[in-house]
Amino acid sequence: MRRLESLRADAGVLARLLRGMPDGDLGARLATFYGPQAEHYDRFRDRLLHGRAELIGALDLPRGARVVELGGGTGRNLEFFPRERREDLRFELVDLCAPLLEIARRRTRGWPHVRIIEGDATRWRPDAPVDCVLLSYALTMIPDWRAAIDNAVAMLAPGGVLAAVDFHAGAMRPAPGRLHQGHVSRAFWRRWFAHDGVHLDAAHLDHLIARLPRHALVEARAPLPYVPWLRVPYYRFVGRLPARAAV
Repeated sequence: MRRLESLRADAGVLARLLRGMPDGDLGARLATFYGPQAEHYDRFRDRLLHGRAELIGALDLPRGARVVELGGGTGRNLEFFPRERREDLRFELVDLCAPLLEIARRRTRGWPHVRIIEGDATRWRPDAPVDCVLLSYALTMIPDWRAAIDNAVAMLAPGGVLAAVDFHAGAMRPAPGRLHQGHVSRAFWRRWFAHDGVHLDAAHLDHLIARLPRHALVEARAPLPYVPWLRVPYYRFVGRLPARAAV
């Protein structure tokens, strides 16, 4: 019975994905697209959005650190922080999609030091510099992604880190040691995801590297739910500001 319910939930999510992202204002589009699948969003995407636990596990944050997640959706990523750190860190989760934020509010009810904020990742700012900004599968969904990256860097305190994980369209001529994607692969994945409002662009990672030259980068491929023979490229990026320098 549980297996049947799981398959029905997946079928509902897949049906919404096949319909694609509607047109209109970004906040309204997100609510229309994600609202009907919000209750099953995390269970399906835990098999789709790879690298989040590894990204968060690589962070070395001081006690009492302030963490902002831009495009944080349901708050699922907060659960990748070790349980003992959740009472120590302060979180602000920012997103434009009201149905996903409602899941986040329910998920973090009773958690200390968590604020859920309906806001625009390109413009929202905290009241003081923060120690870490997290962008998890968010840049590919933000039309003005450059503004989101620049806004994230601007809110970091000296020595702060920007941690990002996302789907990846590699450069046509990648630097030595970087992931190589052929023309057909790049075109396929860009078209595949664009239907659902997810826009892959090699310039995302280039801009992250330009803004934060001191960084660690992992590029990899991972399977998709129900089509494991297809392996989608993604990256994990952790960039750090100098300890004493203005950006």
